[in-house]
Amino acid sequence: MDGDVVLVIVVATALVFDFTNGFHDTANVVATSISTHALSPRVAVGMAALFNFAGAFISIEVAATIASDVVDAAAITPTVMRKVVMPYSAAWRW
Repeated sequence: MDGDVVLVIVVATALVFDFTNGFHDTANVVATSISTHALSPRVAVGMAALFNFAGAFISIEVAATIASDVVDAAAITPTVMRKVVMPYSAAWRW
């Protein structure tokens, strides 16, 4: 499999994961403000969507720590991605 195809698959999988993870984040964040009637559901979900979207672009500290201190970049090959990382992430998510 060509390296570019693997890259596209990995990026697409990460985007789908991030998108579905936002559903759970939004539910957790807005539950209190909606149940106490501090915000209407429309405003609470709108604010959660805005800040989740902004947070994906502003905060990179966790990704930087994993990239520099936790994972050996030389060990991540297309074979590792195909046989280990992608099946594990799919099974863990669903």
